[in-house]
Amino acid sequence: MRGQLRFVREMGFDVTVITGPGRGLDQARVQEGVEAIAVPMSRKVSVRQDVRSLYQLWRTLRRLRPNITNVGTPKAGLLGGMAAWVNRVPCRVYTLHGLRLETTRGLQRRLLWCCERVACACAHEVISVSESLREKAISLGIVAPEKIRVVGAGSCNGVDVGRFASSANLVSRAASLRRELGISMEAPVLGFVGRFTRDKGITELLRAFDILRGRLPDLQLLLVGDFEDGDPVPDWVRRRIETDPLIRYSGFVETMKIENYYHVMNVLALPSHREGLGNVILEAHAAGKPVVATRATGVVDAIVDGVTGILVPIGNAEALAKACRRLLEDCRLANEMGQAGRARVEELYSQEAIWAALLQEYLRLLNKKALLLPGRAKPGAEPIAAKPFSRTANA
Repeated sequence: MRGQLRFVREMGFDVTVITGPGRGLDQARVQEGVEAIAVPMSRKVSVRQDVRSLYQLWRTLRRLRPNITNVGTPKAGLLGGMAAWVNRVPCRVYTLHGLRLETTRGLQRRLLWCCERVACACAHEVISVSESLREKAISLGIVAPEKIRVVGAGSCNGVDVGRFASSANLVSRAASLRRELGISMEAPVLGFVGRFTRDKGITELLRAFDILRGRLPDLQLLLVGDFEDGDPVPDWVRRRIETDPLIRYSGFVETMKIENYYHVMNVLALPSHREGLGNVILEAHAAGKPVVATRATGVVDAIVDGVTGILVPIGNAEALAKACRRLLEDCRLANEMGQAGRARVEELYSQEAIWAALLQEYLRLLNKKALLLPGRAKPGAEPIAAKPFSRTANA
């Protein structure tokens, strides 16, 4: 939500962000100029901690008495949504960022389904970050069609397009990063950005890389991210990543440095099994890079197949390798797709466009409940910064 909180505040809202404690929350307080409240929450099911978190959220919202709450992620969406419902917050929004249950089975899948169902039930409106995610949530019986919508073109925060644009300074930083990573300037680079988990398709990516090495012996695989305990990759995958001399593994990278890594890559691969939208695809496009990805929920919204990138079946390493090889060997096609992707992101997913669409949604909800609007702003009108009248709490 970088930048979004400050924007909403400048449009006349009094904004409070509520999340787990940490450096990110401290940065939001300073950089966004909003009130920040730490409420510890466990990502895993922990009855004792979850009850404690729910109580703290209830007390916090009772004190704040917000006009609007916007909650997101499975745990905060469930607990924050319940706390808002109990406190009878007039406008309750749940932002659906993705469906973890898509890649689970058995009891865990049923539990996640129930959590999503309750989170949606507690909200007056559910905002989906992509159209395919909206359709999936409806088909799974999680939310009624009339209750869930996509704001603007989708995405939860858009992309700072200018930050990723090629420039002399950024090209120089990328060249320095290549040297730091031990990658020659001539070597082609296939990149990945995200969590190292099974549902991100890391296993298929390594198998595709093995296929590609037979035709492109100088090819380097750049993995930007880190391992996670939830949905861990097989042991052999971890060993390969940590020991293969042709695989560059960055570890966790600060958000504000990620653009350097995109400009080291020739092609981005995202063989994910599920996404909310696939923000890394939009970032890669903003950097002018083509993308090969899977026909998964959320991913299909971020790519125009054959125009800005290539879509392949989920779990198919051979198809993934074939598509990547096509773009790695055909520089003209890769450049055309990268530039088409950048143009699409500029048109549909700029942060300013997403923020403005979300602001209008807030104003519409306030107007529907006959609540005070910030300043002279009206739904459908140009946003006007004014003296704060409304509070927005984001969990």
